Amino acid sequence: MHVAQINFIPPPATWEPDEVFHHWPSLPDVAEAVHGSGTRVSVIQLASRDARVTRRGVDYRFASIAQAHRPSERGRLVARCLESLDVDVIHVNGLGFADETFAMARQVGDIPVVLQDHANRPPRWWRRGSWRRSHRVVSGVAFTAAEQARPFFDAGLFDASIPLFEIPESSSRFTVGSRAQARSETGLHGDPCVLWVGHLNRNKDPLTMLDGVAQAVSRLPGLQLWCVFGNAPWMDEVRQRIEHDERLAGRVHLMGKVDHAHVERLMRAADVYVSASHVEGSGYALLEAMACGVMPVVTDIPSFRAFTAGGTVGQLWPRGDASALAASLVHAATNRVPREHVRAHFDAALSFDVVGRLWSRAYAQLVKRHLRRAS
Repeated sequence: MHVAQINFIPPPATWEPDEVFHHWPSLPDVAEAVHGSGTRVSVIQLASRDARVTRRGVDYRFASIAQAHRPSERGRLVARCLESLDVDVIHVNGLGFADETFAMARQVGDIPVVLQDHANRPPRWWRRGSWRRSHRVVSGVAFTAAEQARPFFDAGLFDASIPLFEIPESSSRFTVGSRAQARSETGLHGDPCVLWVGHLNRNKDPLTMLDGVAQAVSRLPGLQLWCVFGNAPWMDEVRQRIEHDERLAGRVHLMGKVDHAHVERLMRAADVYVSASHVEGSGYALLEAMACGVMPVVTDIPSFRAFTAGGTVGQLWPRGDASALAASLVHAATNRVPREHVRAHFDAALSFDVVGRLWSRAYAQLVKRHLRRAS
């Protein structure tokens, strides 16, 4: 079986292919995971100039958008790239490319098309008609958690009869490693040592997280919180919250942005990974933490429920509820689960091997369904 994975978003014009692979690691990671499961994979990536690269068994074709300015033109550009590939399934990354997907599908003919959600949201009502019309060409759709698809199906953006696949958006190559060595290298400490990795913004909700930590310290006096973040529009609010609560003084460490390789060492050093997110399409930091065997204490949202098997691995708490977070932190710290247990769950449900197999099964199901309908 041969699948083409399509990426309609072009990278910055200055990036060479190697830089695309470096800055967008999920692009090669998922393609190579599918290839590893026995499916032939070609990737078509729109870009500022043409290029072709073969990497770890996957054929990458970078297609220049110099003469393709409108969405429909970009869809037809991808269709021209597909003409020589003889693919069985087309996998489009993202739900927000209705015009591109429709133009592509009309030109390539009768090939199943599956769309993968990447933290997309249903469009405004005035665009839903064009989405419904364009998505008539879609044969299947994939989300990290099936529950995330409900708003799209409720709005009639996909035919109710098409297959819905539940597949993690990506995975992680992080490993467990030595906690003692990681603490020596990073300086992290605490009992428990709690790690936060996320922007300081409304959706990530660091203020509720700090409130929960403050409430937990009466039961966990040795708790230390380490915060890694990139964008920080709520930095002033976070600093004020820390400065005005003696329970947080000396135990909250704002580390800012760190290199991705260093994140693995930080996670290996931690006892608990905490997230207060209100919405996540997936949750890459959570995947990385679980790959390192760190116990998750995260909000009860669809993607996190999927990753933690409904909270059977880790603790789920209602978003915005600081008291519930405090109770979850205390429970995680006083009922510690071996890191090997968390990693075993990751290997069984979230690894790249699993992602590759799930996609290969989804492609095979679409092909089988397509042949059955054609006959």
